[in-house]
Amino acid sequence: MLDFNDTKTAFILKSDNQLRKAYWLFRLVANSSLVGLGRRASNLAIKLGLPIRTVVKQTVYDQFVGGETIEECQAIIDKLREHGVSALLDFAVEGKETEADFNATKDEIVETIQYAGDHPGIPFGVFKVTGIAPFDLLERHSAGLPFNEIEARAWERAKMRMEEICYTANKYGLRIMIDAEESWIQKAIDEMAREMMERFNRDRVVVINTLQMYRKDRLQFLKDSYHEAREKGYFYGAKLVRGAYMEKERDRAADKKYPDPIHATKADSDKSYDDGIRFLMDHLDTVLVVAGSHNEESARLLAEKVDEMKLDPKDDRVWFSQLYGMSDNLSFNLAKAGYNVVKYLPFGPVAETLPYLIRRAEENSSASGQSGRELSLIKKEMKRRGLD
Repeated sequence: MLDFNDTKTAFILKSDNQLRKAYWLFRLVANSSLVGLGRRASNLAIKLGLPIRTVVKQTVYDQFVGGETIEECQAIIDKLREHGVSALLDFAVEGKETEADFNATKDEIVETIQYAGDHPGIPFGVFKVTGIAPFDLLERHSAGLPFNEIEARAWERAKMRMEEICYTANKYGLRIMIDAEESWIQKAIDEMAREMMERFNRDRVVVINTLQMYRKDRLQFLKDSYHEAREKGYFYGAKLVRGAYMEKERDRAADKKYPDPIHATKADSDKSYDDGIRFLMDHLDTVLVVAGSHNEESARLLAEKVDEMKLDPKDDRVWFSQLYGMSDNLSFNLAKAGYNVVKYLPFGPVAETLPYLIRRAEENSSASGQSGRELSLIKKEMKRRGLD
């Protein structure tokens, strides 16, 4: 039986001091007012060129990011691997806009894949399409609007960057996950992902698309995508997440007066997610499943499906995934029970990873965030260690 309350296993990598630090950090991010103030202060400090690096590095950065470089992450990768958890290096730099920036990001992703190919314990790569392609072009293409000549050339360059990333993953024997983003650019991302799957997923899953199941249309999209893959003769790779842009999605829908694309209730989102997991497991002969979730019930559902189907827990077609610094009670207890687990391990310069860090803080401060659960588990482990 899986015991997600086994805090000795959950926090096996944390020293007493690290556990205390995590406790105070999650207490801070549980306060939405403080998080909002911190976001505004961070943005202002960056604009004014103030030296905030040390403060950020010693707080949220250390909790949620592996290091500034790939090499700095290696010690964490080794520790995770000792306890049966794989790592997924994620170059967490966002908000770039120039061709030079897009090429530099692409080069960093390619280098990460090459590094992973030469180092055990890193079975996947990952990237955001907005890191290698202009947001406005993705939005324009998703809306079905034509490109002018300059835009068309920029679009082709973006597709070439994506192709190089997927080609490199295939060459080095890795799988590459394409992150999901805002709904109004997702159609373009899905189209690019589909093209890459059709090219590289002929013999095995190389390219994995991410679906945000809090969207009302995603369960049907998942089924349609699977059937299209079967018709065209390629394997289908899917990572399911609940979603990361709910407030932004709803605000934009209200502002532009179109139907809210997000399920009305958490229960509806949960059902969509779990139904997606069931569908993929029912077609496991030609798919790869990555369950990106911090939800204990969804993790238990997938583990039970693996057991019901009498699969080896190490079946390479089924993976659990959580973010570094969050839900260690899922990651390490699933790994202890023998299942495939991969941790998203972001890396990058402190200042340039701030958008990622702010999202993590806001995610934990929301009503449905992780901070309450994280705090209860940390307090339980502190009591077990006699630290309270």
